[in-house]
Amino acid sequence: MTTTGVDKKELEFPKLADQDGQVHRKASTFRSSISSDPNSEFPAEKDRYVVYINLGCPWAHRVNILLHLKGLTSIIPIIVADCQLVPNGWSFTGDDGSATADPLYGFKHLRDLYLKADPEYTGRYTVPCLWDKKKETVVNNESSEILRMLYTEFDAFVPEDRRESVRPLFPKHLQKEIEEMNEWVYDTVNNGVYKVGFATTQAAYEEHLHTLFASLDRLEEHLEQPGHSPFLFGHHITEADIRLFTTLIRFDVAYVTIFKCNLKMIRYDYPRLHDWLRKVYWDEGEESNGGAFQKTTYFDIIKKGYVLASKAPNAIIPAGPLHAILPL
Repeated sequence: MTTTGVDKKELEFPKLADQDGQVHRKASTFRSSISSDPNSEFPAEKDRYVVYINLGCPWAHRVNILLHLKGLTSIIPIIVADCQLVPNGWSFTGDDGSATADPLYGFKHLRDLYLKADPEYTGRYTVPCLWDKKKETVVNNESSEILRMLYTEFDAFVPEDRRESVRPLFPKHLQKEIEEMNEWVYDTVNNGVYKVGFATTQAAYEEHLHTLFASLDRLEEHLEQPGHSPFLFGHHITEADIRLFTTLIRFDVAYVTIFKCNLKMIRYDYPRLHDWLRKVYWDEGEESNGGAFQKTTYFDIIKKGYVLASKAPNAIIPAGPLHAILPL
């Protein structure tokens, strides 16, 4: 593992847990939207916007998947930072698929981009970060909101069969069920693994550990119900699959070992979830637009990022499991 271009003193991961040992995630700051309306504040235009991500972050992974699913990578380019979170935010070191400097402004840290948008900004320098090159500002840094605007607002730029009206990721007849699932999956699974992994008291760790696995049990039961296969809500990929995938694809390779989410493993203890996970990952057909989930998943970078984040002794990256994802 290399740390090219980063001072070793900078590798201390910002504390996410508060004094009570609990992780309380702060709300994102930039919450504007891109619109297909040409008269809007941020109109949908080709080559106007870029998305900053890193290849280890599950929140950024959501947006990376969606850009590939929709065929938008040539409309909204992706800029990759490394997976070494330092006080200045994600950096551009040449590691983990990143450039040695931000290609737009030559910055070395994502912090500089946020301060260019707002010199008084004092929040966290997070990814994904949707940037407007024309106004030189952050449009939005909340992954769930970026997903929603990308479903529809750039549909004039994608092939007809990738448009929301033809292949909906948030279909109207399922919106209530998807929203209900989003609420508890976010709190207890997507964010739940962080509540476990970054807990600083035994009580906080055990509280969130058992809540996490209760929700995995609930997801396993969900997949048993009629109409909930092969994907979470039937025969087509929806937003719910995207949001769950980025957590579960990291579960056995990182959260079990590095975050001590080790009561059970997906591959051995959750047969339906395991089938679902493999189906989504290995799909290379029309549903995934030729493998959007597989193409955007980087297991080595995922493990490296979480080892650095958890300040594991000597930054040793676990070698296993033997297969990051099992075949179908």
